Order: sequence, then structure tokens, then C-alpha cells
Amino acid sequence: MREEKKEITLPITSINNDFDNNSDREIILLLYKDMLLGRNFEDMCAQMYYRGKMFGFVHLYNGQEAISTGVIKLLEHDDYVCSTYRDHVHAISKGVDPKYVMAELFGKETGCSKGRGGSMHIFSARHNFLGGFAFIGEGIPVAIGASFQSVYKKQVLRTVNKLSVTVCFFGDGTTNNGQFFECLNMSVLWKLPIIFVVENNQWAIGMAHNRSTSSPEIYKKAEAFGLPGFEVDGMDVLAVRNIARKAITRARDGEGPTLIEALTYRFRGHSLADPDELRSKQEKNAWLARDPIQRLKKYIIDNKISVLDELEQIEVNVKKNINDSVNFALSSPEPKIEELKRYLFVED
Repeated sequence: MREEKKEITLPITSINNDFDNNSDREIILLLYKDMLLGRNFEDMCAQMYYRGKMFGFVHLYNGQEAISTGVIKLLEHDDYVCSTYRDHVHAISKGVDPKYVMAELFGKETGCSKGRGGSMHIFSARHNFLGGFAFIGEGIPVAIGASFQSVYKKQVLRTVNKLSVTVCFFGDGTTNNGQFFECLNMSVLWKLPIIFVVENNQWAIGMAHNRSTSSPEIYKKAEAFGLPGFEVDGMDVLAVRNIARKAITRARDGEGPTLIEALTYRFRGHSLADPDELRSKQEKNAWLARDPIQRLKKYIIDNKISVLDELEQIEVNVKKNINDSVNFALSSPEPKIEELKRYLFVED
């Protein structure tokens, strides 16, 4: 049987220079630090997994950092984020301390889900991080609920607070799931303050995106339900941030939902148990050349926003943070056997 050749299409956009003052410089460096934190955290997860410190399935986010950082770093504390099984970096971008995420991955009592959730169920009520979900499409109705309660508080309970925005992340494979279409429809009917972010990394486990759908351009599916849909270069953090800002403003002003399709690529296999033999070397190299962290670093240097020494110091600080997280997780206690069923029900 002849092997079908998959055409490689990459978004043709570039980082634009919209930053020209000191506060904007701080934002750029914050974005760089956040992406670097996510990348180093995931690299450390791979090390710990292969050393037997983590168990079960672990899905890493390498390559997709521009999406998490570009969207979440625009949110306020009262806004909500709903994730997938690839959830570590989303949680960290939302403000969850890496040491609590690492402890959760180690199954420790100090983890953000008390060691009961593991890699696919990172959760933090304090940060309005609604959790990761193991099944595709599972988090979308949860995100709909979060955005509905924001409208309910405003319209029924008459709260004076501005609308809280909910951002729901999911992959390209999820967009062939019925929950995706049902929730798009519901969000428009109720004019919910929600943003659907499709992290289109081209592959749903081992199924190439263009082979799994009759309409590969996901953002165009928004038109059928009456909400705006946009495609953005998911390897360009400033491009993501620019489109996300507009969607967040629209949602907070009560104008309803937005669908964003971010074109990206995962640099590792579907999970750490995946040998990643299905994707061609040519395809991988084409996307690796557009590493979002390296692109932003080059932009920072080329535009004299910072100097190499400062960026290297940020990298040193990030690595120390990750090492401290591992030490915290290693030294944390295991959950007690007699408390196995704790947290199943609400406690008084």
C-alpha cells in the first residue's frame, strides 16, 4: 500500500513590533519568561517520567507555549480557564505555582489536586482553573457552565462586577465531536462570555487533521452558528495575544463568544508513551524551525528590547524554579491510605 504524502502548510505571519515603551518591554519579558517556564517544566516532566517518578499517561505541551501564554496572560484573576489532558502549562500560565503542579504529577498530598488527579486532572479553585479533562470535548460543557454563571450573576443576581471571561482550550480532534457543535450553538443563543481556543497541532493522536475532517479550516465552522471565527499563527505569541485581546474585550463587554483556531505543532509525541513514528522528519523539522520561544527571543534581541545577558538570567531563574519544584515534590508526603476516599464529597 502506497504511503500517502501529507502536504505541510504553515501559517505565514510574523511578529509585529507593537511595543515601544517600558511597560510594553516588561510585558514582552513576562511573555518570554512564561513560555520558558512552560517549556522547562515539560522537559523536566519527561525526565521525571522516564526515571519512574510519574505514572500513567503524561501529555506534554512543548511547541504550543505561545498559545497558553498569549491568551492566559491577558486574563484577570476572576476569569476562568478550562483545559484538556495537556494541561500543565495552562495551569502555570494561570498562576498555579509550578511546585504544586509538579507535586500533583508525583501523586503527592501537596499537589494542587491533593495527589488524586495526576497529569490529566490539574485543578485549582483559587486560580479559577477548572481542570484538565481526560476525554476530548469533556471540558467544553464545563466551560459553558462557567461562562453561564457569569451572565447569571450579572443579569439575575444583579452583581455590579464586570463579566468574567471563560477561555476553553481543546485540540483539533475535538472539533469533530458533537459537544463542540452543541456548545458553540448554546454559547451564541445565550451570548456567553466565552472564548473557544482550538490548539490545532495538526495531529489527533496518530490521525492527521486533514484526513479526519471534511472541512480542515476549523475557524470557518463558527460561521454556521453566528459567532466570529479567526485563524492565527499559534507559533507567534504576539499574534495570539493580539487576537485574544479582541476576543476577551468582546466577551467582557457582553457581545458573546469567539472561536480562535491557533495553528501550532507539538514537538513531542502525543504522550510520553508515544514513540512518535507516524510524523515525517521533514514535517517535524519544518515546525521546529519556527519554535515560538526562539522566535520571541530573536525578536527581543533584534529590536533591542533586552540584551542576551538579561535573557540568560531569566533562563537561569526559570531553571532554578523548576529544580525547586522537583525538590518540593520529592520531599512532599504521600496521601494517607486511610484518606483514600477523602475529597469524593463536599466536607463540612
